Amino acid sequence: METILEVKNLIKYYKENKAVNGLEFNLFKGEILGFLGPNGAGKSTTINILSTILKHDDGEIKFFGSDIKDNKRWIKAQLGIVPQELAIFEEISAYKNIEFFTSLYGLRGKELKDAVLEALRMVGLEDKKNSKPITFSGGMKRRLNIACAIAHKPKILILDEPTVGIDPQSRNHILESIKKLRDTGTTIIYTTHYMEEVEEIADRVVIMDKGKKIAEGTIPELMESYRNTRVYKISISSMKNDNMKFDFLYEIEGIQKVELTENCFSITTIKEIENLDKIILGLIERNIKISHITSEEGNLEMVFLKLTGRNLRD
Repeated sequence: METILEVKNLIKYYKENKAVNGLEFNLFKGEILGFLGPNGAGKSTTINILSTILKHDDGEIKFFGSDIKDNKRWIKAQLGIVPQELAIFEEISAYKNIEFFTSLYGLRGKELKDAVLEALRMVGLEDKKNSKPITFSGGMKRRLNIACAIAHKPKILILDEPTVGIDPQSRNHILESIKKLRDTGTTIIYTTHYMEEVEEIADRVVIMDKGKKIAEGTIPELMESYRNTRVYKISISSMKNDNMKFDFLYEIEGIQKVELTENCFSITTIKEIENLDKIILGLIERNIKISHITSEEGNLEMVFLKLTGRNLRD
């Protein structure tokens, strides 16, 4: 695989606080790299540094073998940036928005027109090209934002939380567009608070916490320790003794962990051992009324929780 971005020992201070602390990773041509981390992990700071918006205090960043400090203008031309905040003009048409941003990269005439129309098609807004974004839904505005970033055909597309606060239909459209871009040769860095999005589109994942990389790999690699795990979520409607201990559950074969939060048991067990009947019987015998049961096998959320001690959206 061709390495097109190398990040080594990246450090960024905010006063005395290290927002990014020794971060290292590579980006390979034609992949989608998912960036995960709780709030304050350093994701957005890292993205802003890679986007050349912020300067780093130490470390090395190389795009296509060239140092970011020596070739900033050329590197900017190779990047497409989709920030968290919308960067569009509400009072001019979708076409004019894309035309303006794309012209900044030197495209003119027929080449510019073709690029704008192709970007509109890619995000499914070709029928809205003459409409003003002020009339668009939140999801449509997000899609236009992406179109403005991809029309000049960047080699690397960086998306920072591109689906926050939008409807499911627009989210699906954006994810499909991103996969199409990857399939046509664009390399993508994607940050999100939605674990299911990373599981759907990412080829590899970097997990950050407190400014550091704490895990990196493909989803199957990160999931390896959970491939034989099942979690039962058992909602209860009542329990006679609020101080009851649950040691009896650990006596059931296969159970590894038991948690009770907000009237819901989370019971982690070995997948190959069938023990749900014993769990249910043990709860009923203690006058605990069950209202709902679901089960899920090992997933990326479990990996994240294990590594950081908190859920992604905490």
